[in-house]
Amino acid sequence: MKEITLTQKLSAEFLGTMWLVFGGCGSAVLAAAFPQVGIGLLGVSFAFGLSVLTMAFAVGHVSGGHFNPAVTLGCFAAGRIPAKDIIPYIAAQLVGAIAGAGVLYLIASGKTGFDVSAGFASNGYADHSPGGYTLAAALICEIVMTFFFLIVILGATDARAPKGLAPIAIGLALTLIHLVSIPVTNTSVNPARSTGPALFVGGWALKQLWLFWVAPILGAVIAGAANRLLVSEPEPEPKPEPKAEPALARTATP
Repeated sequence: MKEITLTQKLSAEFLGTMWLVFGGCGSAVLAAAFPQVGIGLLGVSFAFGLSVLTMAFAVGHVSGGHFNPAVTLGCFAAGRIPAKDIIPYIAAQLVGAIAGAGVLYLIASGKTGFDVSAGFASNGYADHSPGGYTLAAALICEIVMTFFFLIVILGATDARAPKGLAPIAIGLALTLIHLVSIPVTNTSVNPARSTGPALFVGGWALKQLWLFWVAPILGAVIAGAANRLLVSEPEPEPKPEPKAEPALARTATP
């Protein structure tokens, strides 16, 4: 079988992250509060989960299906990817996130009265938290949520896990994360997802963006280190050396 090239892997990461941002943030911007039939927070949570689930099935076998700088760094901490892939992967993810936010902006701005400064699905804390949660609460939430997201990802993709079901577990985990944490930060657990919309909003979104890089990466790296300790396969016990036969037994029978 022909080896997958780095260009193919980066293309997969670009497309996956673009779809995640467009699908997830698009559901929040375009459909969450649509009059009478809006999908609400439940629908937005499922949109993010489904975006990851569908692209993990579509291109996960090409690149590993990270679509998230925190996942890439968590996989590195777990010993799943080489250091040389980190920067190219994160660059592809960021470009994909910006592209997804850009397409969303083009569509959303086609409606009279659209105001990107209203939020554009950006992540925030304090005055820009949907529920008014503090910086400390947002920091803890993002670290914990990303930690468990990586625990699910690393466990579901382990060689000993049930084959072919990882995207379902990962997509449902991201859905659950959003169900819990949208009121706190609008849910990031993904620095690329946070960066794309923030670049269009500017101002406060860019000033608060640091938290949505620091917290997810910290949670992911802790999870990667924990995976090495808790889930890694134990070293096989050394086999006892065979006992030497007595000299009499090695003597040829006349």
